[in-house]
Amino acid sequence: MLVSPDYGLPIKIGRDRLLDLLRKCNQLSKLSKRFKKTTLSKHQFHIYPNLIKDPNVNAVNEVWVSDITYILLPNGKFCYLFLVSDLFSRKIIGYALKKSLASEGAEEALRKALNFAKPQSGFIHHSDHGIQYCCKKYIAALEKEGARVSMTGDNHCYDNAVAERINGILKQEYGLGQELPSFEAAHLLVTDGIKIYNSERLHTSLGYKTPDKTYELSKKNLKASA
Repeated sequence: MLVSPDYGLPIKIGRDRLLDLLRKCNQLSKLSKRFKKTTLSKHQFHIYPNLIKDPNVNAVNEVWVSDITYILLPNGKFCYLFLVSDLFSRKIIGYALKKSLASEGAEEALRKALNFAKPQSGFIHHSDHGIQYCCKKYIAALEKEGARVSMTGDNHCYDNAVAERINGILKQEYGLGQELPSFEAAHLLVTDGIKIYNSERLHTSLGYKTPDKTYELSKKNLKASA
């Protein structure tokens, strides 16, 4: 809530509107940008075509997007957050925080997503073409669930925009973009941040609803139409 400079009266304003105003007035603090490559794309595994160039997603669990982002720790060290999100609702449905980029992190996040959502055969799983998502074990897990595998193209800067956007929100709004004191502290912040993001953050693209609310409403609609 803001206070009117002319009359001292409270003004009700939404978070997104407030951020827009602060941005226009150059009042948003800028995070120092660090770069850590998480996509290990030079490998011998098959790269699948992009199936969501023009996505027409009407319900939850039609398309999932996966991505990896880094979190800075002291002394120049990093840990890595593996995410699986539902494209329709923007809800994070599976995640894992690991000290390495090994594929086990991607597999754990996927396993959590599958246990939570239990999608029907034919859903699309979209990712970049990093080795974590192209390796035989990960692809086998997707094929077992009847997933259609989709990956970014060669010029893939915007091919996984929703996943990248979710990464950015977690870093900019929930503290994951700063250096954290330890892996344990990062784990606590990730857990809390994802919970708040799913249950409290309103999205303009969702009609000012939260990912949790959007997800549940879509599930209810699917059940009613079945």
